[in-house]
Amino acid sequence: MKPLIFLTNDDGFFAEGIEALSRNLKDLGRIYIVAPDRERSATSLSLTLRRPLRVKKIKTNIYAVDGTPADCVYIALKKLLPQKPSLLISGINKGPNLGQQDISYSGTVAAAIQGTFLQIPSIAVSLLPDENHHYSYDFSARIVHSMAMKLLENKLPEKMTLNINLPPPPVKGIKLTNLGEKRYNPEVIEKKDPRQDSYYWIGPGNPKAEGDKNSDVMVVKQGYISITPLHTDLTDHSTIKHPKFKDILSSITNDLTKKTI
Repeated sequence: MKPLIFLTNDDGFFAEGIEALSRNLKDLGRIYIVAPDRERSATSLSLTLRRPLRVKKIKTNIYAVDGTPADCVYIALKKLLPQKPSLLISGINKGPNLGQQDISYSGTVAAAIQGTFLQIPSIAVSLLPDENHHYSYDFSARIVHSMAMKLLENKLPEKMTLNINLPPPPVKGIKLTNLGEKRYNPEVIEKKDPRQDSYYWIGPGNPKAEGDKNSDVMVVKQGYISITPLHTDLTDHSTIKHPKFKDILSSITNDLTKKTI
């Protein structure tokens, strides 16, 4: 049997990016789309726990869920897919997911991380626009096709998710990167509803990119594809091993021991 490739996103099942992936990857395996029924950007790994979720079958192998990207991954794995996927691809997102801040908020990246939690080889793919605000989805999907072909042959290490950001063409090459930073200073806009009660919009602001020359935020500026390996183990192992931290922990333990005696 052909491998099953599971597509999801945070832009909605109808988004141009996910449709481009479906068109360009169908020769690699059976394509299933399970994605939100509307845009669900910046939902991170949130799950819907306080209301029932609805699933609508749009057409063969395409489902819309009225929940978050993480909801979509759970429902797909437990109820909709005929077998465990060989690969999960989240995207192609309209806009970048670069730096520590973006990956913390991104529904696109979160869907891929959710797949990794469930032991599915998973990648998140995001696309930057060109100077005319045009997105080259099919061009990018063909690049993803080459990556997907290799990942189906060579599985990712456990607990690893790949965060991939594609610059607009022409592309100079591919670089393995570390996470940079995008420092946001979001604008909070206050308005009044017809009853004169206040409501608020949180705007994105104009993020400032910071990072070394090998960081994702800098590499894509130079026209390279950025591939950043993300690990689901967020433990700071160097701190655990640090003598000073052990001394602080020992001091806290001694204080607590004295208080409980």
